[in-house]
Amino acid sequence: MSKELGILNLFCVIAALAFLALAVISAVLSGDFFTTDNLFIIAFGLLMALLFAVNPLLYLKSEGRLPLPGMKRSIPAVAGGGAGQLRASTPPLLDAKGRAVPPDVKAIMARMGQSEVKDA
Repeated sequence: MSKELGILNLFCVIAALAFLALAVISAVLSGDFFTTDNLFIIAFGLLMALLFAVNPLLYLKSEGRLPLPGMKRSIPAVAGGGAGQLRASTPPLLDAKGRAVPPDVKAIMARMGQSEVKDA
């Protein structure tokens, strides 16, 4: 399975580079840049390059080989269970039916709880 995936990703990278080259060549070698035909060929080349580049980029992201700025990395737990073990300081937040609420709702509720504190 990994050989097929490697061949697919290689084909996608080559196709993306070819369409990107098509867009660049069309932009550089054309006499009039703002013609309808030239803008269509450039837009088509860039769109197809993006289409073929998505698959290898998503594969690299899922394998953890593509570092994305702004993404937090998970903290690995220590095997001994001592300092690496993370515990929740508050009980889980439940809705009216007893289900756990999503993380975004927890964040909203935490912000609301902080702003409600008033000095008497």
